Amino acid sequence: MLNTLENLFNLARERKKTPVEGSYTNKLLNDKSFSKAKVLEEINELVEAVEKDTNKIHEAADVFYHLIMYLEANDIKIEEVISELEKRKNLKLK
Repeated sequence: MLNTLENLFNLARERKKTPVEGSYTNKLLNDKSFSKAKVLEEINELVEAVEKDTNKIHEAADVFYHLIMYLEANDIKIEEVISELEKRKNLKLK
């Protein structure tokens, strides 16, 4: 399961280093306003799908993909996000 997410992060990092012409992933990585708009759109679509109880899995997958590309486009490393989550978990355990 986590391998799939790791593969998406690796794809994003690879495409940043070696762009592929015409790639949707590269468009998300290079056009920050487009990437932001897609994240917001996909989150809204997920919320709507949950409320209507339709297509939730598909929309959740879209959110993950677009969020990963948005994070990488803005040089937000997943390792730092995970570290922050670990800190929060540790604070709650005290």
